[in-house]
Amino acid sequence: MHELRVIKSPAEIANMRHAGKASGRAITNAMRRQWTREKDLNAFLDYDFKTQGCDTTAYVPVIAGGRNALSIHYVRNDDVLQTGQVVLVDAGGEYGGYITDITRTWPIDGKFSPAQKDLYEMILRVQRSSISLCRQSANMTLDKIHSVTETGLKDGLRTLGFDVSGDAMEVLFPHHVGHYIGLDVHDCPGYSRGVSLKKGHCVTVEPGIYVPNDERWPEHFRGLGIRIEDSVCVEEDGPLVFTTEAVKEVVDIEALRK
Repeated sequence: MHELRVIKSPAEIANMRHAGKASGRAITNAMRRQWTREKDLNAFLDYDFKTQGCDTTAYVPVIAGGRNALSIHYVRNDDVLQTGQVVLVDAGGEYGGYITDITRTWPIDGKFSPAQKDLYEMILRVQRSSISLCRQSANMTLDKIHSVTETGLKDGLRTLGFDVSGDAMEVLFPHHVGHYIGLDVHDCPGYSRGVSLKKGHCVTVEPGIYVPNDERWPEHFRGLGIRIEDSVCVEEDGPLVFTTEAVKEVVDIEALRK
C-alpha cells in the first residue's frame, strides 16, 4: 500500500494544492491580527481554513507562544500570548481527503526583535536551500536533505555565537527535516526516508531551532523556538511548493501590521 500511495497522481496533487493555498491564506490572515490567547488564534484558524475553501482542519494544530514552542508537539493551545514573544503555529487544512502541513513563526506584536530576526532569517535561508533539493534530478532522499539541513543550521548557529560541539544539534534540532504527506499528515509511515525522491513524492521541509533556557546557549536566544515548514511536491527539475500563500519573509510578515 505504501508503494501505491506514495507517488501522487495529478488529481491528488490538485487537491493538495487547493488545501495548501487555502490554508496559507488563512495563516497569513491570522498574522494580520493581534492575538492575546492561543485558543483564540486556534479558533480563528479552524474557522478560516473552512472559509478559505478547505473541508476541515487536517490535524490538531500547535499554537505555541513563547517557550511553549520548545515543546515540539505542544497541543494544549490554552496559554496567554505575551508581547515581545513569537508564536509558532503548525496547522493546516484538508481538502478532498488530502492534507497540507504548514508551520509559521511570527512575532506576537508584529515586529521581530534583533535576536528573533537573526535566528529566523538563518533558519529561512536553510529552509529555502533544502526546498530547492526537492527535485528528481537532484537524486536526493529525505535523509540526505536532513543531513544537508543539519549542516546548514549548524554553520548558521556557529555564526550567531552558538557552541555547536557535542550533542548540541540533538538538543537544538531534535526532529527530522521532513516526512511524506498525502491522505495522512505523516503519510505512508512505513515508507523509508532513504528512498530517492521522485516526481510525485509529496513531502514537508521543516527545519527548526529550539533554544532551551540554560547557560549553554547565548542569552538573547534562550527560550526561542522557531520552525518554518512548507508542503512540497517533487517534480523533475524543481519543487512545487503548495503553501506559498502563507508569507514567510520577515519584511512581508512585518508589513501585514502596517
